[in-house]
Amino acid sequence: MTPSTPAPAPAPAPATPSAGAVRQRVLVLYLSTSALDSHVLGWSLYDGTGRTAPTTGDSEEPPYATGVAALRDGWRLIQASQLVPPYPGHEYDVSFLKHEFFFEQLVPTAGAH
Repeated sequence: MTPSTPAPAPAPAPATPSAGAVRQRVLVLYLSTSALDSHVLGWSLYDGTGRTAPTTGDSEEPPYATGVAALRDGWRLIQASQLVPPYPGHEYDVSFLKHEFFFEQLVPTAGAH
């Protein structure tokens, strides 16, 4: 009989923040085109930290002039809209704002170390 070799110990799980360490802020920007450097037409901001309570229409000016400006300020782009061509003959129809980009920030809470 040969002596058995013990199996290697499993790798430790990657470190993750504790449940109360960070909260997410979400910024939705509607741009004039599919390019991140085009100007902002509309926006929504949601603050999971509870520090602010923004509402629709509470500002005349967008928080950023372009999507690139939000990236430069530390927002992370998490989703861009699909580029869907208009149905032939409907190129100039008015509809929803189709160039929607979602950004996020992870913000430490007061109890985070």
